[in-house]
Amino acid sequence: MLKRPILRGNVNFPLTLAPMVGLSHAALRRVVRGYIPSSARTLWPTEMLNSRRLPNENFAVVPEVRRFADESNLVPQILGNEALPIQRSCARLEVEWGASGIDINMGCPVRKAIAHNYGVSLMGDEGYAREVVAMTREATRLPISVKLRAGPQGDGEFIKRFSRGLVDAGAEWLTLHPRTAEQKRRGRADWSQLRVLREHIDVAVIGNGDIQVAEDVLRMFEETQVDAVMIGRAATARPWIFWQLAEIWGWPGPEGRSGERAPQGPVEEGREYGRMLLQFIDALEAIYPLPRAEESEADWFRRVADGARPHWNEDLLLRKLRFFVKNGAAWLSFGLDLEARLSRCKTLSAARETIHSFFLQEILMTAKTELRY
Repeated sequence: MLKRPILRGNVNFPLTLAPMVGLSHAALRRVVRGYIPSSARTLWPTEMLNSRRLPNENFAVVPEVRRFADESNLVPQILGNEALPIQRSCARLEVEWGASGIDINMGCPVRKAIAHNYGVSLMGDEGYAREVVAMTREATRLPISVKLRAGPQGDGEFIKRFSRGLVDAGAEWLTLHPRTAEQKRRGRADWSQLRVLREHIDVAVIGNGDIQVAEDVLRMFEETQVDAVMIGRAATARPWIFWQLAEIWGWPGPEGRSGERAPQGPVEEGREYGRMLLQFIDALEAIYPLPRAEESEADWFRRVADGARPHWNEDLLLRKLRFFVKNGAAWLSFGLDLEARLSRCKTLSAARETIHSFFLQEILMTAKTELRY
């Protein structure tokens, strides 16, 4: 189905998860993988990684770079604008961590990134943006992509010129979220810019923005002719959207769920959300294991220093669970009530019990929602 190669031909499935701060960690990747056909190969992102911090971090204890041993096609997203930190970050990610590609963030609109000339601020200087891609190209043999936003005023001519510079500097595919920096997540994404970009460059283009249900994906393909579609916060609500689309396209069901159909409609999707939350907790505990009751903090640090697998603070896992629910429950009837109940849980065991009791009643999932932030 892919018209142009992504990850040098190692992708055969035209849907991918978006890199999202606080969300696109190993636990979410594990959950989404559970809804994708076993024969499907796609890109798997990380959270945004700061190239200034990454070279000196202990990968064993940094939550954002935790990964399951069986994960493949990992394309970490880096935030950076200087040659040496980019070089050192790419070296660690490629050799030590096992990255399959590097994605450069030129779309983050938060104030801190802009203040350091990171993220979307790079789109204000076409020459410098091209230089950042060239720096990265020189730093690694891996495939390189760039995730960017719409031009300053949604200017199609700007996006043509800007993207051409990135490709000439070494970008092998581009992902466009066609909202301006000023819009952040508000307003509508201008999909016409995806069509402009697709018609202007000859590398693969991935479309991102305003995807909530399977029909949105199909419409984006039809209207823009992009090579693949990236799904962001909707994947925290209905990660089975990957299964729904695979079913439409004739792919087999996910491993372990043969003979089943993808969840459809408010009742089935609401029920699946409850099951999925418990799977999410399982994934959290698998990748961020909790300490043994008898282990002291000194013992924990000693084992990590010796290269052993670290254990984690339960508060961290609860924060990750709550943030995940804060995003996905926007599509859920009584979602705010679920958030409130989980905010009072002090342990993951209590969170499991809360989720189980909450979904004893019929909880409905809406197709679309106005996102709160």
